[in-house]
Amino acid sequence: MPLPLLPAPARRILDLARRDRAAARDAMSELSLDAQVELVCRTPVARRGELLDLARKPEALIPRMPEAELCFTIKAIGLGEAGWILEHATTEQLVAAVDLDAWALDAPNPIALVEWLEAAVTAGEPTLLRAAQALDPELIVLALRDRIEVWLKPSGDNDWEPPGQTRTLEGQFYWRARHEGDDLEALAKLMDALFREDYWLYFRMMQGTIWELDTETRVWAERWRTGRLEDLGFPPRDDAVLALYAHLRPEELAALPADARALEVDAWRLPVWKPELPVAADARHAVFRAAAELGAEDRSAFFYALLSLANAVAVADRMPLGEAESTPGAIERAAELASVGLEHLADVHGLPAPEILRRIPLLRLYRIGANIRGESPPINPAEGDVPA
Repeated sequence: MPLPLLPAPARRILDLARRDRAAARDAMSELSLDAQVELVCRTPVARRGELLDLARKPEALIPRMPEAELCFTIKAIGLGEAGWILEHATTEQLVAAVDLDAWALDAPNPIALVEWLEAAVTAGEPTLLRAAQALDPELIVLALRDRIEVWLKPSGDNDWEPPGQTRTLEGQFYWRARHEGDDLEALAKLMDALFREDYWLYFRMMQGTIWELDTETRVWAERWRTGRLEDLGFPPRDDAVLALYAHLRPEELAALPADARALEVDAWRLPVWKPELPVAADARHAVFRAAAELGAEDRSAFFYALLSLANAVAVADRMPLGEAESTPGAIERAAELASVGLEHLADVHGLPAPEILRRIPLLRLYRIGANIRGESPPINPAEGDVPA
């Protein structure tokens, strides 16, 4: 799908801001809060920071943004410059942003996590504490272990000397950079804030960095994240790969249930702003052309079914969930391969495409299309992936 163009109202306000910033702020304020949120989310991510900067009440606007949209916006502005946005974000938005962006494939990315923590530092201590207390402690332990070495002073050993170049806050835990020349000021501020305001979490982080096993810690961190991503509509990767790419026998490629109702899909809360799908008689993909012939209720169910499919595609195909380009890319791939399955069944059974769409779930149509095309998800041998 093509990336969104700059909406006319956004263009008008941003053009006005070049000439008269106060007038542009007035024009932004004339919109209702919901309209401001929609305008920001429909604007390409590269220009959203300019619009947010014109909002008179960012503390009311920012918490209303869908979680993924806030993540995209912060990344487009730059984590180093987005502290003022994080200051107004909800705790749920902060955690979701880290879940979406601070992971590489299916493993935590300590570098990205520290970048988010550094952004929280620039937002001020209350935001930093809120983020640290909300994130999974396993995730923070992994980030700390990647950057620092920690020692605990042995009890009763008055002759013990801490290793060189270490720092301490309380004379018990000593730490230093794991990599020479590494700037640890942001982490130092984190540990100082925790030591003063949440000593038991500070103690847990220091002990965990020394003693916890990497493998077990990663397993728990991934488990917590997987559950939260499911709440946002992203299935576990193994489930997504099986549903989308598992092999079908030739007779299964043409199977058609005698009486099925595929478009009984309820609306669900989206982590992105509701995208505009090209549902039209002249659309490029068959699923959109078929959806154009559905009634209003079935078209609404189709919309949510397609976005659910796109989320599964994004997970199975290892698309970076924290990147704005992944959403339109996943929708495009979902529509393309589901269309292959749709056209195949329509040809085999001589039925109208809308009838197939009503009877066969989009996940199944995608799987048929993937089998016909010989498509498979990316393989990562290091994680033990095998072809579906």
